[in-house]
Amino acid sequence: MLPRGPGFSNGHPPRPRRGRTRGLRDSYRGLLQQQQQQDWPSARPCTEFDKAYFHAYSHVGVHEEMIKDDVRTGTYKAAIMRYQNLIEGKVVLDVGCGTGILAIFCALAGAKRVYAVDASEIALQANEIVKDNNLSDKVIVMLGRVEDVNIEENVDVIISEWMGYMLLYETMLPSIIFARDKWLKPGGLILPSHATLYMAPVTHTARYSESIDFWRDVYGIKMSAMLPLAKQSAFEEPCIETITGENVLTWPLMVMEVDCYTIKVQELESITANYRFSSMLNAPLHGFAFWFDVEFNGPAISPSNNHLQFPSGSPSSDQHSQNSSQSKKRVKSDETIVLSTAPEDAPTHWQQTLLYLYEPIELKQDQIIEGSVTLTQSMENPRFLNIHLAYSSGGRSFVKESVMR
Repeated sequence: MLPRGPGFSNGHPPRPRRGRTRGLRDSYRGLLQQQQQQDWPSARPCTEFDKAYFHAYSHVGVHEEMIKDDVRTGTYKAAIMRYQNLIEGKVVLDVGCGTGILAIFCALAGAKRVYAVDASEIALQANEIVKDNNLSDKVIVMLGRVEDVNIEENVDVIISEWMGYMLLYETMLPSIIFARDKWLKPGGLILPSHATLYMAPVTHTARYSESIDFWRDVYGIKMSAMLPLAKQSAFEEPCIETITGENVLTWPLMVMEVDCYTIKVQELESITANYRFSSMLNAPLHGFAFWFDVEFNGPAISPSNNHLQFPSGSPSSDQHSQNSSQSKKRVKSDETIVLSTAPEDAPTHWQQTLLYLYEPIELKQDQIIEGSVTLTQSMENPRFLNIHLAYSSGGRSFVKESVMR
């Protein structure tokens, strides 16, 4: 997951200056696998956008931030140990292995063999890390897209940390689907197995004041002429920030659920959900927050006809009121291992994704906010995410278009 924050512009890391020697590069040139021609499953061609994306993941700061996220890394380790009986003595595929930490966790849990695949040159370091930990007999590092490498056996387990901001940003899930359809044995294990994207209206007066109201009076000078430009600059694109449960005005809505055992690539191209919220507070509506959970459940016993489920209010479902059980966070078993990025849970490097309104709406308690949200892959770059947000309240209706780049 590419970080946003100081030193990163719009989520894109600076081009790293890598001091690798020619000898190091040449010594691992053989890791690169040539594309294998197969009739199924079909793979999207590797574009210049993909190459830039993979190059960004060569930056050490990206991996440092992800590994230091204790919620993320600790939850994956706990899930591996939970399913150690399904990993021990089995063949594992780690898609997007990065430094190889998850592949090594699986090897230490007793995996017979682990294929650790990454299309960025961080795979060079991952191979050295595997050697340093005396696991070269178990972990095979492969430099290349999972769609292009050659693995000559089926696997029992697929593990990957594929989630992007707003769950779908970066469009890595299709690579997991490709690997599943090509190599996963029937009844195999996928970690994580399920994902859920949520949204809720939020109030955030401090953020709005800091970015917008600041310009109304600057050292006694009226600068309101800056307000339109300030709003566009601050809120045109989605913002990656950490909020708390106190910012959330209502119960969240499930925008979508993904079953990694059955989901198809085509189902991810465009997702629409209708929503209807009732404010619990008298407060200004500043925007909408999005976050996700992923679950680590065991292998699917039988295939489901609902690959990607559209909860309450979506065009593909029956209409429910906001207080229906489907509008709230899905109840999970105490036995389920969950990685949550919700505002009320421990913060992660994903934070939350905020879509701010250019003009706040003053809400009264129980006032209705309704509309729809549509997420589509960008035509400019399939790893980008187009967001169409329609919202209305108090007799006024608005539309906001945004692109997560």
